[in-house]
Order: sequence, then C-alpha cells, then structure tokens
Amino acid sequence: MTNRIVHGGGITAAASLYGGRSEDWLDLSTGINPNPIVLPDISISAWHRLPDQHLVERAREAARAHYRSGDILPLPVPGTQSVIQLLPRLGSASGVAILSPTYGEYARAFALAGLPVRKIAGIGDLDSEQKLVVAVNPNNPDGRALPIEQLRELHDRLRQRGGMLVVDEAFGDMEPENSVAPYASSMPNLIIFRSFGKFFGLAGLRLGFVIAQASILERFEDWLGPWAVSGPALSLAASLMAGDTTSIRNRIFDRRSALDAVLRQAKLEVVGGTGLFALVADDRASDIYSHLCRHHILVRKFDYAPNWLRFGLAPDEEADHRLAGVLEDYSI
Repeated sequence: MTNRIVHGGGITAAASLYGGRSEDWLDLSTGINPNPIVLPDISISAWHRLPDQHLVERAREAARAHYRSGDILPLPVPGTQSVIQLLPRLGSASGVAILSPTYGEYARAFALAGLPVRKIAGIGDLDSEQKLVVAVNPNNPDGRALPIEQLRELHDRLRQRGGMLVVDEAFGDMEPENSVAPYASSMPNLIIFRSFGKFFGLAGLRLGFVIAQASILERFEDWLGPWAVSGPALSLAASLMAGDTTSIRNRIFDRRSALDAVLRQAKLEVVGGTGLFALVADDRASDIYSHLCRHHILVRKFDYAPNWLRFGLAPDEEADHRLAGVLEDYSI
C-alpha cells in the first residue's frame, strides 16, 4: 500500500500542531483563486431534483465554449481527482510514464492498481515500453509548460503504438492559448482533464471536466455511474462558464503580482509557478515553513524537494502585508 499524499489546504491539521483557530489562519498552501466569484442564482429545482439531462447538456455546452473544444462536449465529473482514480482502468500493463515531479496522485493511483510507473524528467526520456503518458501542463508545482506542438507530436507517437496521452490542464485557465483542447477533435488518443474550482475559486464544489473522444467519455461516464455531478454544480458551471471571465483572470494576475512583490522584498527566489501560485527554492525552506506556521500562515512544503515552498495567492492587500511582516520577522 502506498502512503497517502499530504496536499495543501490542511488548515485543521496545521492548527492542531501550531495552535490558533482554523478560521484565523492564512491559507496559502493551495493553488486556488483566493477571491471566489459571486454565485449566480440557482433554481430550487437544481437542489430538489436529481440532475436532469437538460442541465447536463447546458453545462457541457458552456464548457465546450469555455475550453474551445470544438466538436467535443466535455464531460462533467465530480472533481478531476475522481477520474484520476479511474485511469488505471484504461490499462497499460506495459507501464505508465509520468512527467515528474508533479501532482502525486497520478503515480499513486497507478501504483495502487499494480501498474509499473516510470517517472521521467522530460519527453526525451520516454522509451517504447510506456504506452500511457501523463503530462500536467502547466505543471504543478514548478509551472513547466510544454508547447502545444510538442504535445501533438507526443500524441502521434503514442497513437502509432496504441498508446494514450493524458494532459492535465488543471491550471490552464490562466493561459487558454496554451491549451491543447482546441486540437482534441483531431487527437483520438488524447484525454484532457480540466479543473473548474481552481480558477473560479470554488474548489469545494468538486467539479471538473474531461475532454476526449466520445468513446472514451462514455467509458468514464459508465464508470462514474448516474448523477455523478450534482444539479447545483451543473447549474453553476452552465452560468459561469458562459460568461466573460476576463475580470477573473485579471484579478488573479493582480494577486500574483502582489505575491511576487512580497517574495522579492523577502529576498526569496521564485523558480517557477503559474498564475495561481509561486514556487520558491531556498535552503532554509523547512525553517521558513515552521516560522510561517507559528504565525498561522500555511504554505506547501514537499518531501521530495526539501528546499521548495509553494506560495498560493493571498486574497487582498491586508493579507499581503501580513505575509510580508512575518517574512520580515524571519529575516531579522
């Protein structure tokens, strides 16, 4: 049995170790929009009834427009983690390659299914034995971005030997021009995972989408079973993804710029990230992490890279000043 992975967002556990009320902590340990959008009205029928087909279709149409997936209607799922768990059912007895380091649940899901997993640093390290390849793009936690053309070439190589490419674009909303979704119709052995909650700041909704050929989507739909996504989640997706998201994107970029300014002031080196988080490399990472926790600020540390810390976005200037002050106390 592989060990469970400790993710960001563990405020309750941090408060039990370092004290304070959970609600008084500043959680910078996740890559989520810190300013949830104002929720549109949800019909009482979405709460009262099991999700009807018209509601599913509305959400899928809105997702198609938002992700620019052309002929493909994205499949709504109860969070992308739910379909990561299902990937081993696609089978790959010859092995799986995962561009690493990255989101750890991919390797764990395949390992629990007894499938051999090879972690590779780049596409050039791939050999002919691996027929299922996972690429998180942009990557978590270092923000590595693979060009669209490189992903298309990789897909074609895998397709020639009956393989499959999985591209996780959970953080793709900030740079839609780098998404491979518009090309998915011509890439039959491609599966794309998209996260809804990160960009809209609604991670608790547990909603994601899968973009792939209809035959693949049907398999995921069968595995998930009926009514996998709630009516309110579908209703929100249909409303929010059909609207103009420019202001959301701009606000996130503003918050990321503010974070960068705080980290520069603290003389911390940013070595990667996306619009929703910054990755810092520092030999004092463990001490900085503990110092922040003692002041009830949580960031993300990594057991496989002890000199890394991931900083998510603070919600406002007051939180920026709080983080800056605590980091200044450390450097004195």
